[in-house]
Amino acid sequence: MRILLIHQYFLEKNDGGGSRFNEMSKSWAAQGHEITVLSGMVHYNTGKKMPRYKGKFTFKDSQFYNNVDVVRCHVSESYNASFIGRLWAYFSFVFSSIYAGIFKVNRKFDIILVTSPPLFVGITAYALSLLKGVPFVFEVRDLWPESAIDTGVLKNKVIIKFAYWFEGLMYKKAKLINVLTPAFKTKLIEKGVPKEKVILIPNAADFTLANEVRKDFDYKKFKNDIGLSDKFVITYVGAHGVANHLIQLLDAAEYLKNTNVIFQLIGSGMEKEMLMTEKLKRNLDNVIFRDPIAKAEVFKYILSSDMGASVLKKVDTFKTIYSNKTFDYMSCKIPTLLAIDGVSRELVEQAECGIYVEPENGLAIADGIKDIMNNPLRLTEMGENGYEYALLHFDRSVLAQKYLNHMKLIVK
Repeated sequence: MRILLIHQYFLEKNDGGGSRFNEMSKSWAAQGHEITVLSGMVHYNTGKKMPRYKGKFTFKDSQFYNNVDVVRCHVSESYNASFIGRLWAYFSFVFSSIYAGIFKVNRKFDIILVTSPPLFVGITAYALSLLKGVPFVFEVRDLWPESAIDTGVLKNKVIIKFAYWFEGLMYKKAKLINVLTPAFKTKLIEKGVPKEKVILIPNAADFTLANEVRKDFDYKKFKNDIGLSDKFVITYVGAHGVANHLIQLLDAAEYLKNTNVIFQLIGSGMEKEMLMTEKLKRNLDNVIFRDPIAKAEVFKYILSSDMGASVLKKVDTFKTIYSNKTFDYMSCKIPTLLAIDGVSRELVEQAECGIYVEPENGLAIADGIKDIMNNPLRLTEMGENGYEYALLHFDRSVLAQKYLNHMKLIVK
């Protein structure tokens, strides 16, 4: 098949972060399918453009991977400036990606696949679907606008009303809708989406990369090289944004000052500067911030950690999501410190691959860590449990094939 993928945050090669579709596209391309990606120029964590994109409206990166072409489209660098700035960044991508889809992508396609959020990428998918006469699949990675409303990012009543109307339009016009959790599927059916139109292809564990890095990796030496050999290291990898609410880890760190626990936070985002200021203000020597790291390299930090942290702001919408960080920890045989209630908690407890602690409760998080850190056998057991469970239910190659099979059915 020839697939047009619209993903505003498709990662650069070896970039750290959510690589769901980087890995999916490589898997499909390996089978001979041709994938073209329309993506943005601004990184979702840093809000910055790489120098090679400066002054360009579109930038074509042919053979990004074998059989995968990527067309980067203009996004305003106002993304992290304010809510209005972020809204303009969303719509600037809509305009540039429609332009690229018409004038910079010459080949014909069998299907269009668009992944949200942001919700407004659906405008590009719907427009190009009409112009090219092909069906589109709409993927829901996060319930939007609910998550934006719950976190306080979206407050304008007019925009909220428009967002809900547009969400309904996308569900109506899409030939197929993919969701990442069972809770999402329930929510969409409650909103009136026919259940036969909704499929579930969740996030996946990247065993290929984890196993490759694990080969000949001396985690004790690595831990010693970064000065943490005698520490109980809890690593968080990902965005430092409003939704992630990483201040709760700093709150826990205050209660753990007189222990050997170290919180290692890897990534970037609009809240990072505030968090670093708070670290200095509270004199938290047990918190380390690191810049974003390439995916293969970041697995070394995970593999040499004692636990991996998955945390989000305490809002009802986030009870419906799986944290993709948890899958990385599972593939690395590292137990999860989970401060997210709902389906993520159900997953971790069913897999017996970590501990749940109450979100936004620094004392509860610290107490949970104290309870488990002195039980190394249980930690090892949790890591093994997570690996086996993910291998059975969340193998990326299996899920990529399942996704492809669904798309083939609607193309026919």
